[in-house]
Amino acid sequence: MAISRDELVKLISNALSISPKRKFKQSVELILVLKDIDPKSQEAKVRETVFLPKDVNKEVRICVIAEGEMAIKAREAGTYRVLTKTDLSSIDKKAAKRIASECDWVLVRSDLMGLAGKILGPALGPRGKVPVPVPVNVEISTIIERYKRAVYIKNKDQLQVGCRIGTEDMDPRDIAENALAVISAIEAKLPNHDKNISEIIVKTTMGPPVKIKVS
Repeated sequence: MAISRDELVKLISNALSISPKRKFKQSVELILVLKDIDPKSQEAKVRETVFLPKDVNKEVRICVIAEGEMAIKAREAGTYRVLTKTDLSSIDKKAAKRIASECDWVLVRSDLMGLAGKILGPALGPRGKVPVPVPVNVEISTIIERYKRAVYIKNKDQLQVGCRIGTEDMDPRDIAENALAVISAIEAKLPNHDKNISEIIVKTTMGPPVKIKVS
């Protein structure tokens, strides 16, 4: 691991203390700066979904595309938006863009992936979002809860990756737990693991960055 839990708690606490107060709840963001990798190489490309151990204290909007019992259970779970095959078939480009903009995750019953990809894919792709297939017989409420704590990490020809790991009203120790989960997942994808991380940066949405060099 590139950094200890105590060091992360200190880094996060510092970022929170110097962050100016705003009229909205700010997110806490983690950025990892990479080194000794060709940014255009395959090994530098990160495409990773990480399930955070702690809730992020912020609404995560999930769209579920399903039929029958799965659609019913998704509605019962308080899902932001539930679409059936009939609903999906009536969506035009404008509506697809609105859904892609509003929803953080789009969970799709596996047998509807082809249709969902055709209709929503062109709107989701440019926003860095991808439909997530779920098995027909899965307990959808469990999957929904998991994805409320999920972050998708992606870079493009850049020697850095980042994502939201919490909000400014969370306990720094809980934010640190989320940061450790992300760092561990990214390290596992890098050729030399923690040796490819040079800096760890933490900041709030509108706050200045606080960084620590790790190698």
